[in-house]
Amino acid sequence: MAAQGAPSSSPSDDSTASGSLAELPPTATATSRSPPESKGNSQSSLLQWTCPEDSLPLAVFYGPLDAKNPLLASCEKEIRELLGFMRKKKALATTEEEKHEFRRRCATSLFNIWTKYAPRLPADYYNEKLLKVGDSLCQMKFHALSGKNMCNYQLVCDSDENLQNKESVVQCLHILSSLRLIMQVALPQEHLCWIIFNGTIYIYTICRKLMAIGQSSKALEYLLWASMCMESLVPLLSLRYLTWRTTLYTAVCQCCYDCQAGIHGEAFARRALAKIDELRQLELMSSSKSQEESQRYFREATIKMAVMIFKRGVFESRRKNKAIFRPKIRINLREVQTLSWPRTVTERLLDEMFDSTASRFLAVLEALSDSNRRILQTGPIVTDEVEIHDVVSELFMAGRELLIMSNIGADGMLDFPKTSLLELMIERKNVISVDAAVKFIKLAFTYEEWSLFESSAAHIIYFLQRQDDPESKKAEKDLTLLIAMEPLINVKRNKGLIFPLENYKEGQSVQIYLKKIAVHDTCLKTCGYSEDIFHLAATLYFCVCTAPQDVQPDKEIVVDTIMFLWQKCKLGIQRLNISRNDYAKFTQKISTNKVFLFCHTHFKSNFFLFFTWLMTFICIYTYMKKIFFLVLSDPLF
Repeated sequence: MAAQGAPSSSPSDDSTASGSLAELPPTATATSRSPPESKGNSQSSLLQWTCPEDSLPLAVFYGPLDAKNPLLASCEKEIRELLGFMRKKKALATTEEEKHEFRRRCATSLFNIWTKYAPRLPADYYNEKLLKVGDSLCQMKFHALSGKNMCNYQLVCDSDENLQNKESVVQCLHILSSLRLIMQVALPQEHLCWIIFNGTIYIYTICRKLMAIGQSSKALEYLLWASMCMESLVPLLSLRYLTWRTTLYTAVCQCCYDCQAGIHGEAFARRALAKIDELRQLELMSSSKSQEESQRYFREATIKMAVMIFKRGVFESRRKNKAIFRPKIRINLREVQTLSWPRTVTERLLDEMFDSTASRFLAVLEALSDSNRRILQTGPIVTDEVEIHDVVSELFMAGRELLIMSNIGADGMLDFPKTSLLELMIERKNVISVDAAVKFIKLAFTYEEWSLFESSAAHIIYFLQRQDDPESKKAEKDLTLLIAMEPLINVKRNKGLIFPLENYKEGQSVQIYLKKIAVHDTCLKTCGYSEDIFHLAATLYFCVCTAPQDVQPDKEIVVDTIMFLWQKCKLGIQRLNISRNDYAKFTQKISTNKVFLFCHTHFKSNFFLFFTWLMTFICIYTYMKKIFFLVLSDPLF
């Protein structure tokens, strides 16, 4: 309790607190010999104790009161060793008895140090040392509490990795509240800024987990608190911590957008931009760092906030004013695709707000992204406003044009650097990273821009096949599954509004690639069922069951693909109405988890249905060790 209460005391109370602490060691002796004395002569009484130390020489006897004084050096050494012992051994005390013994030994040792040196040290030095030791103990207490909270969080994640149980989310919220309380107590003391900084990291770590499972509304207040804490302490307002402050600002904005409160997300981004500009002005006056280094920090922070502003502004600027009736002339989006950049209002806005291809492409990705929507939940944006649909189409037009202008090589194929989009953005490069391009293609799939999706996926898969890193292999498998899924979703063979990339022959590259994955075509000829479903089952098996652990495709895509196939197979099995004599019944026991698989199959006319169902089951069984609980607890399952 003392450790928690000390930081909350005001500066005016420090003298009183230090006086009471100074009198604490000799309490048993002093109070029995004389009545309470006034505050003025309380310190002089420290030198009048009748104890063996009274006969020893004072610190001034050994020379100046500096680091070379042997008495002061001895005191410093004993205190340092005791504090080091406390830091190392505290975690080893697990039971209540061990904790009690640990506290008793530490308190006794510290009391003995004060009793030993108090009569021989100057009063001002003694009181200052008391406060410093108390400060160290307080910091150790905060550090231990923060560590305990993060250990509890790790235990929650170990037992429920995806926080699917309600109790896990509640425990995370309790941990966040505890971290906030620790930071609140430490906040008034500037020298404890490192506790505040670490607390913001812990809060962000937990909140990102909550945001990933759709709990942004619960994470928002804690991220906002962490952002305000970074602004409340002068040491944390330096340029060194600007990147981290911007990360917190971005997370707050993202939470607002996730909660369908875009107006608040944009307002917070504008406020953050003003704070960044204030720091820029201060840095220009101080010139403590080199201009080039400081400009990188400010450029990254400014672009991230500008992207959060663009995310809402690009749509709001096009909404109709219901109070004014003014018919607008819509442009023909198919015709303008043949014109040169900038062709639309959206592209002109991108040119005004951003100065490089990398930053413009990031803005396009953020404007199209919706964390509440899964990749396989395809369809246009849900709104009756025609202007919003036009903005989405213009964003895809802009993304396609940026991809062509920056990454199409002399051979007409896409090529990408190995640098991240963030680095390209900071360095003002007019080129796009491969991970950003893959995300753009997934968005094209979600919004059913099929021509753009097929042509882009074919180009990028060709590039990814030549790469050896795990991330490229994972991206290749993601796109492979989406290519196999596309014919089953786009049953009407629509092409979408956006033109495909150049040097692409429709369907040719995709079909050749899928046939390399699927098993022999003779299986298709014997069944007479849809080739697309068979390809999807075979592709799923190939991507999941034959891939190493570090190149597994995206869990969300795998789960949704399994559920899609299961629904198709279940519907087909329910429609079967054949006599019992036409079936062959077999039982297969999978010994590893003792699951019995009973299936009735008609091998002549229903071989394909059985094979697809069997492939789906094998994929589920093989992938079960990693995502089984995720599949069962998924709200769409």
